[in-house]
Order: sequence, then structure tokens, then C-alpha cells
Amino acid sequence: MAIFEAGVPIETAENVISVDVTPNRPLSVGRHIFQLEVVDDSGNRSAPDRVEVIVRDEDNPTAVLDAPRTVPFGRPFRMSGQRSSDPVPGQVARFIWTLVE
Repeated sequence: MAIFEAGVPIETAENVISVDVTPNRPLSVGRHIFQLEVVDDSGNRSAPDRVEVIVRDEDNPTAVLDAPRTVPFGRPFRMSGQRSSDPVPGQVARFIWTLVE
């Protein structure tokens, strides 16, 4: 059983881990970044790899924005809200796009 806390690594010899939650300690709605580093039998440590996990709301729609991480200067690019969703039977009806910075 692995109950994650932000910034506190969990070290295992297994290559799979279950992210367990309890009613008193759920993983909150929103985006969470998990990181994995591996160490070989000589003690060499890998560069970290990260994944974003989105915990969806059971009532409200969830926005998921996909965009390239880098783009060439002066070139257009596309963003997508295609993976956004609303719990059944609802459906996403509008997308509101904002450049924040």
C-alpha cells in the first residue's frame, strides 16, 4: 500500500506501484505530477521521468489542454481541448481559451 505525499519519495524494489487513497486522504481533483527515477545494481541513478495524472471531478466538467511543449519562434501551433469531458450524461458545450502569461 502506497499513500503518496507531495515531495516524499517512496522507494521500492518492484517496478509497479499502486497509488492508494482512503476516504480521509483522497487524491484531490485536479492535476498531479508523479516522478520516477531508477537506480541500477551499480548505484547509477537515472534522470527523472514525469507523468501528469488528472483526477476528474464527479460533477463538473474537466478541462484537459494538450499543446506542444516547444514551438519554433514565429510559427503557429495548435492546441486541443479534445480530451476534456463532462460526466455522463453531460457533454462539453464551450471552450474558453486564455493566454495567461
